Amino acid sequence: MTAADPRTSPPSAPPAADRAAAEEASALGHPWVPPDAVVTYGGHRDQVIDFYRPRRDTARPAPLVALLHGGAWRAAHDRGHISPLAAHLAALGYAVASLEYRRGGLPDGPQHPAHHPANPVTPGPQARTAAQPAGEPFTPGSAAAGSAAPDGSGSSTGGLPAAGRWPETFDDVATAVDALPALAVQALGADAVDLRRVLLAGHSAGGHLALWAAARHVLLPDSPWHRSSPPPLRGVVALAPIADFTSAIRLRVCSGAVLDLLGGPDHLTDRIAHADPAALLPTGIATTIVHGTTDNVVPPQVSAAFARAAAAAGEEPTVAWLPATGHFPLIDPAAPAVAAVTDEIDQLAW
Repeated sequence: MTAADPRTSPPSAPPAADRAAAEEASALGHPWVPPDAVVTYGGHRDQVIDFYRPRRDTARPAPLVALLHGGAWRAAHDRGHISPLAAHLAALGYAVASLEYRRGGLPDGPQHPAHHPANPVTPGPQARTAAQPAGEPFTPGSAAAGSAAPDGSGSSTGGLPAAGRWPETFDDVATAVDALPALAVQALGADAVDLRRVLLAGHSAGGHLALWAAARHVLLPDSPWHRSSPPPLRGVVALAPIADFTSAIRLRVCSGAVLDLLGGPDHLTDRIAHADPAALLPTGIATTIVHGTTDNVVPPQVSAAFARAAAAAGEEPTVAWLPATGHFPLIDPAAPAVAAVTDEIDQLAW
């Protein structure tokens, strides 16, 4: 048997861990893209929305994509790392809103004075001029390790910052999404945004928040986040979302971040029904899941569990499985996976 000639044999595939690390480095290696306008929806420094104007002239108002970034609901990961995807969607002709929200390990406090205004909008009844740099760059590790959860329960993740703030993370997403139509018109102009074509999209923990925000009308009426009617959305596109809390807890997704988001194990029983997208079905809203089959951050079993729960509730979400694709290519404009993401957004938007 003749040995293979290394000069002519195809290179072997890199180990899974190396491939995942390379995907992450590529996705997070892009420079931050500043927005065209930034608007605040509250007094905390992270109650802000970055707006990107559509770059393609379509001779009509553009659909609005509201992006929710991931990062396990931890403060070390902000909207800066998803700004290249926001800019990519804007280049394709979308108006884009990148929503920030309070996360675990983040201290309370007022907005910081701005040192990088990005065409701030005129203050209105629901919006004030940005008082923070518009979309500060992604800075991993900026939160102090072992920060306590906001309710004093501490982190259940063994030294990592607490994931999420209960109830502040949910307060912020609900407030921002409800205010989004008026803020988008104020920031970009009525001629730039088609409010009949609004989509929610999110990655990882942000995918969870997008699914949750679209399901608030399913919450019990006594919930502070309950909507009396479905939100006016064309749909939701959730990218590798933490969409099913039961499976995510069992698989210890993001080092047990789900339990942290809920305030710790003691609150699991009473809070999971208020926060788990798989428990808030059916929604009656078009839902698409995009997930890589080699994702080792949020395993594809989590999305599969959500799809089964939706089917049991009488809905059939579109699920796009991307072969040999990990967690981060879904938000990397340089990766082929983003073409699949934009195709799914196009299907709902147009």
